Formats: sequence, structure tokens, C-alpha cells
Amino acid sequence: QVQLNESGGGLVQAGGSLRLSCAASGRTFSSYAMGWFRQAPGKEREFVAAVSWNGGSTYYADSVEGRFTISRDNAKNTVYLQMDSLKPEDTAVYYCAADLKWLASRAVAENPSWDYWGQGTQVTVSS
Repeated sequence: QVQLNESGGGLVQAGGSLRLSCAASGRTFSSYAMGWFRQAPGKEREFVAAVSWNGGSTYYADSVEGRFTISRDNAKNTVYLQMDSLKPEDTAVYYCAADLKWLASRAVAENPSWDYWGQGTQVTVSS
């Protein structure tokens, strides 16, 4: 069992930056692929970024490529999402996810069938 707790959301102006964190419980964090998804009001949850168990592979949605960076610190059981050049369309609740699956491709990462999910943190970008 893995419990995930996101933090770092808030209100920021367009062009600004935020850093989200997701702290995980359990001693096997380093075995899990980690991902970030988001859900805007009235829309389906969508993939944002993912990182493999050792940080060796990362995947991004086209909409955030070049602006967001996912990273992990296995010693701290934490995954991060650095978000730069934020746009109003980035406004959403951001969710952290964990799964033991092998991230062989972006298609695998994009699939929303991840085993564990956090409660989410709100990110609001004003224009």
C-alpha cells in the first residue's frame, strides 16, 4: 500500500512558476513509477508527466513539454513537478499517482490506470 500526499499548489500569475511535491509513504517508493495528472473543471483527468522508478525515463504531455519538469528523490520518497511559464489553461487540480508498471512508452504513462492516487492540490493561474 502506498499513500500519496501532494503539496505546493496555489495561485500564481501567468508566466510564473510553482513547484509541486508528492510525498509517498512506504519503504518501496523507489520501485514505483510516479506520475502527475490534472483535472480542470468540466474536463476529464489528463496526463501531465511521469518518471520511471530510477528517474531514467521521463514523459510529458505535449501541452507542458519544455515548461514542466518532473523529478524524484528516492531518498526522500518524494516526486516533484516544477512548473514554469504557467498559463491560465494550466489551472486544474493536480494529482500524484504511483504504479509498479514499466514505463516503456508515453502511451503507457498516459494510461490513467495507475494503482495509487493522492487527493490532489489546486493550481490556479490568473491572466
